[in-house]
Amino acid sequence: MASLTARASDRLERFFGTARARTSTPGRRTRTTVVLGRALGVLLIVCFATGLYSHVLQNPVDWLPLLPRPVHLYRVTQGAHVITGLALVPVLLGKLWSVYPRLFAWPPITGPVSLLERGSIALLVGSALLEVGLGAMNIAQWYPFPLSFRAVHFVLAWVLIGAMTLHIAIKLPLIAAHWRRVREDPSADEPTEPRTWPDTPDPDLERPPTVAEGVSRRGALIAVGSAAGVVALATAGQTVAPLAPLAVLAPRRPGIGPQGLPVNRTAAEAGVMASARSPQWRLSVMGPDGSAELSLLDLRAMPQQTVELPIACVEGWSQNAVWTGVRVQDVIALVGAGPDSDVRFTSLQTRGAFATSRMRREYVADPWSLIALRLGGETLDIEHGYPARVIAPGRPGVRQTKWLSSVEVTT
Repeated sequence: MASLTARASDRLERFFGTARARTSTPGRRTRTTVVLGRALGVLLIVCFATGLYSHVLQNPVDWLPLLPRPVHLYRVTQGAHVITGLALVPVLLGKLWSVYPRLFAWPPITGPVSLLERGSIALLVGSALLEVGLGAMNIAQWYPFPLSFRAVHFVLAWVLIGAMTLHIAIKLPLIAAHWRRVREDPSADEPTEPRTWPDTPDPDLERPPTVAEGVSRRGALIAVGSAAGVVALATAGQTVAPLAPLAVLAPRRPGIGPQGLPVNRTAAEAGVMASARSPQWRLSVMGPDGSAELSLLDLRAMPQQTVELPIACVEGWSQNAVWTGVRVQDVIALVGAGPDSDVRFTSLQTRGAFATSRMRREYVADPWSLIALRLGGETLDIEHGYPARVIAPGRPGVRQTKWLSSVEVTT
């Protein structure tokens, strides 16, 4: 039995050695992996930070102050979130390509640290691909699963950032040793761990790889960088107007839609086609001094404010538009509330996760926070929230409640 096990182990070792040699090329060097790892880390941190900011805006907590200015802040952060998220794919695949021969190391597990390292890599790669895949589904508004996208996306983000932190912690001694060598000898740009491209051909290899057949390190980095750049350019146009003609991956483009503005959720999907057009529609306003029922004519008779604000959605697209309506603080003043109040808006829609939204006092006090009645000088189209909707600086589009039914002062 011992001899049988030894022979099996020898054969597996030769097999993995051959596979490692066959997959090794000049481009698969530690230096390539380091460069791609740094790029991957930067993209992950930017994507995580901007995603966390979006989550806080959608689910505000009382102890964290939020600012409505600058008005384009959410537009920039969410555009960066989507762009970096999609650009992660080619960089992650490039990093996997650079370390692929190491998957054939024998024995695959040499101890607890080795097991932890391989586990962290599997968790990092799996969670990253799943997270980006879910994000792409959300951009396309395709949800083939019964789970809440926001909840799953949020949890996976923490799993991903934890896996990255664990992977860096495992590699930290190697990284520290490398930088110590560089300080002592600037020419020492390669760590002393075994190279993935063997200096001598494996004896079991029929024909060793040549430099001409391999992918150079520079060529590999150019290929990965070009792929990430193409993905970014093909996506950024939904946020950066001059790049709109290049936005072939954007499901919604600025300027296309009723009144020249894209639509995420239609009135038919929200089930408000009849209620929003009803002559009996009234906006209910509730506050400390009682309540009021405002018709569309009542709202139009109040002082009007016109502002230019972007509508910025979680899917990454955004566009500037000119809105006209009544300031939120003027509406709640009718029921005895001041601008230092928190407000809850309720929509006519009966289906969907965003039938209500909360507006913190920082936004209520901003004079550009409106109950909008007009868009681009025209009466709101029903797809954009007729008869009245919320528009405020620095808020996600899903919290700019359309087809308003009521305004309630909560504090």
